[in-house]
Amino acid sequence: QVQLVESGGGLVQPGGSLNLSCAASGFSLDYYAIGWFRQAPGKEREGVSCISSSDGSTYYGASVKGRFTISRDKAKNTVYLQMNSLKPEDTAVYYCATSMGTYGSSCPKRRHEYDYWGQGTQVTVSS
Repeated sequence: QVQLVESGGGLVQPGGSLNLSCAASGFSLDYYAIGWFRQAPGKEREGVSCISSSDGSTYYGASVKGRFTISRDKAKNTVYLQMNSLKPEDTAVYYCATSMGTYGSSCPKRRHEYDYWGQGTQVTVSS
């Protein structure tokens, strides 16, 4: 049974940092890519970052590039999203997701390419 559980969200001041975790079970990160998405109130869910299964290649959305870092610990079957220099516009519910497709050294960028989702974790950036 595929399951994804996010954790690590919270309230942080602008300029601060958070490290989100996505614990995966029922499948191996060796074979399937993981993506991070976020959804702010009244907005569409947008892609933030993703990491490939084969070689850990990464992708970042333009709004987070240079501030966020995605990584994985295959021994723990967990993916992380280190978020630095946080801004109020980063406030959203953050979701991790996995795709059962084969992408090799790439990772899917679009919401409809993902098959399983976690429950989300709230990130609030405010002074």
